[in-house]
Amino acid sequence: MRIKYTTAKSSLGEVLVAATDRGVSAVYLGDAGAMLANELRDEYPRAEIVAEKGAFSEWVEEIVGRVEETAPRRELPLDLQATAFQRRVWQELQRIPRGSTRTYAQVAKALGKPSAVRAVARACATNPVSVVVPCHRVVRSDGNLAGYRWGISRKQTLLKRERNAGNAKVSRVA
Repeated sequence: MRIKYTTAKSSLGEVLVAATDRGVSAVYLGDAGAMLANELRDEYPRAEIVAEKGAFSEWVEEIVGRVEETAPRRELPLDLQATAFQRRVWQELQRIPRGSTRTYAQVAKALGKPSAVRAVARACATNPVSVVVPCHRVVRSDGNLAGYRWGISRKQTLLKRERNAGNAKVSRVA
């Protein structure tokens, strides 16, 4: 597999966007593009990883816009390696409206697997396309923020921006 990537600056740090010919395969957030590129190589050890400045600029612009508060303007094609359960979780996360949150338990229940809370949390933790699959919208049952691969402060900022962008509805388990 050949994966091209590029990095862009955002108010939350560097954004690495990687893609195959079929679609976006990774969106990472961090402080240094070189570290994010190393994470990409670690995630896809058998792939040919190629830096390509300015690659898929429309996709990069869309993703950086989402980081900066802009509502999605277009669907992005995804090319993700995942189990069937991970795909189901990630599809469910994409149904969570901007500015809203769900608990891990709510996501598990929506999938018809109410006892799979830990599996849902694991699927969120392994989501390779931050912002596009909005795992930042998943919180603990008490409403507090739980771990986020890209840092709790980034998760908090993304949620705050989405809530400020419109009328947010926060849903908690009663």
